[in-house]
Amino acid sequence: MNFHQHISERINQLESQGNLRSIKEGIKSDKWISFEDKRMLNLSSNDYLGLTSNHELQVTFSEQALNPKLGWTAASSRLLTGNHPIYTELENQIASDYQKEEALLFNSGYHANTGILPAITSKNDVILADKLVHASIIDGMRLSDAQTIRFRHNDMQHLQQLLAKYNNHSGNIIVVTESIFSMDGDCAPLQELVALKKQFNFLLYLDEAHAVGAVGEKGLGLAEELQVIDQVDFLVGTFGKALASVGAYLVCSSLVKKWLINTMRTLIFTTALPAVNVAWTLHVWRYMLQAKKERTHLKEISSLIHSSLNTEEQKCISQSHIIPFMVNDAEKSILLAQKFQENGFYVLPIRKPTVPEGTERLRFSLRADISLQEINELTLFLQPCR
Repeated sequence: MNFHQHISERINQLESQGNLRSIKEGIKSDKWISFEDKRMLNLSSNDYLGLTSNHELQVTFSEQALNPKLGWTAASSRLLTGNHPIYTELENQIASDYQKEEALLFNSGYHANTGILPAITSKNDVILADKLVHASIIDGMRLSDAQTIRFRHNDMQHLQQLLAKYNNHSGNIIVVTESIFSMDGDCAPLQELVALKKQFNFLLYLDEAHAVGAVGEKGLGLAEELQVIDQVDFLVGTFGKALASVGAYLVCSSLVKKWLINTMRTLIFTTALPAVNVAWTLHVWRYMLQAKKERTHLKEISSLIHSSLNTEEQKCISQSHIIPFMVNDAEKSILLAQKFQENGFYVLPIRKPTVPEGTERLRFSLRADISLQEINELTLFLQPCR
């Protein structure tokens, strides 16, 4: 069987299983999205604060964006000629807001997670990671030389057993988790993790991608809300979700930053982000710190959907603005998503390989610019679908 025949058969298999995907051409306008002249409420983006539709924010940045000193490309890595003072300004701002020694910027969350873990581990180390961590973290663990073990999702008893087992081995133990999980919308028990950290003295790696901007007094994430930032050794956040930009960051010690600059392949061997993009991120970051109204509203509308999905038979597992509507069948999830779209709600089916087979769902990803009226309309439509 030649290569193209093999691929063709695999594609046909995906289609027969209801798991074939395609890239759609969408026209976005604020919180609305249009396909084939149909206008729908966008419930599938990660724009949690609704900042892509904040025209005032864009206007106030436009004059700065035209500054020729910023530049529209970096043309090399930061270690060559791609660095710019705006990088340092943003890193200093982030480090100060977290009250940490340093911050380090990356081109994306994927660059961060696939680069940090291999750089900070060796063959003598052990990574204990939550079963449901993001694909980028899984790929980072695969690229590392460390032994990797997955503990049951949010199961602190299972984690404690693993910590006790490896407590006396010669290398470091790094526990890896997310703060808000992207498919279930539930939260890591950070305070329990911190208690275990004090008992077993491991390093804690926390990915706050879906919490930054949306959670915490200043939007710094779940670790801020639970007041445990000082206990997190490697805190990763992204700009491509609630901050309506692109890129990612790590807050860490100055020693760790120096080490990563010298060893992290996804930092060393990639062209830096354009300075104009970093300037936009800094502009949005400063807005985010004050966006308490948006965070309060996001929490309010999320609670309304949680309540609507709670039944005697099935409890809504979400604790956040990411809310799964469980269907547990690939074909049914596609048909139900089509039904939502036909009624003006842009919702997508989540299937294998994103989630395990048999746990297919629709995923409501809420944003702060959705009104109470629009949420009430959604909850009314949800009732007969449960």
